[in-house]
Amino acid sequence: MRVACIGECMVEFAQSHDSLFRRGFGGDTLNTALYLARLGVDVSYVTALGDDPLSEAMLASWRAEGIKTDEVLRLQGRVPGLYMIERDVHGERSFLYWRDRAPARELFDRADDAALERLSRFDWLYFSGISLSLYGETARARLRELLAAARKRGGRVAFDGNYRPRGWSDVQAARRAFNDILPLVDLALPTLEDEQALFGDADAPAVLARLKAAGIKEIVVKRGAQGCLIEAEGAAFDVPPPKVVQPVDTTAAGDSFNAGYVAARINGASPHDAAGAGHRLAAAVIMSPGAVIPREAMPPERPRMRGQS
Repeated sequence: MRVACIGECMVEFAQSHDSLFRRGFGGDTLNTALYLARLGVDVSYVTALGDDPLSEAMLASWRAEGIKTDEVLRLQGRVPGLYMIERDVHGERSFLYWRDRAPARELFDRADDAALERLSRFDWLYFSGISLSLYGETARARLRELLAAARKRGGRVAFDGNYRPRGWSDVQAARRAFNDILPLVDLALPTLEDEQALFGDADAPAVLARLKAAGIKEIVVKRGAQGCLIEAEGAAFDVPPPKVVQPVDTTAAGDSFNAGYVAARINGASPHDAAGAGHRLAAAVIMSPGAVIPREAMPPERPRMRGQS
């Protein structure tokens, strides 16, 4: 199974100790791609970068993690965006961005028909609400055409409804973009707080009901320490995390959960067991600063497959 993760990677400055910052590379869909690769999934990252040293360093770091970069578009004279992570005493993070002219914004404006044809042949296409916020109306229309073509060929579409208000002109524009894309989604991986902020849903069951009405067959509503609520295979059920930990840094908690869930589903796990795999990975990720944990901190266990004891 081949997965294409679509979005933006930025230069990351994450707060460590004594108000110092360390440089890395991150972005919600890139984080998911990296953890998918670590879980043994054949994954490509799809974005646009510049021709500068930072873009080269990004590509080298992705390849070192096993992420394929064949579908990365390069734009002459451009540089990637940058963001800074600050953490409070509880490990909760806040972000500052410098990304208005990031080349990733022009991916679907610049990609040719041959590139979109190649992408339509992937088994899974994965993107997020942040991905959507990068693109203008014409580019989002091309994205929708890509998703429809992939599904027509038997591919599946996974969508994490990451909603960041600063990425949108107003809430109405974000709602329209989300609602336009939802009928093309097979697996939704929203976070309750984001859905409440964007759509005003009262609780996780309300999120399930709205997304189910949009035609989505598999829905996983992430609720932080409360675990997740799932609608799949004709049933709705809760999956709590195996244990609750005091986080060091919650950056990439949802992104890593998504990777654990999708990797497990690709490998044949039930939705319940896939959620357990997602919880275990997210619990490990939030115990280290920044979006990407050391390889030795990855949880050792593999997801239990359907039919195994």
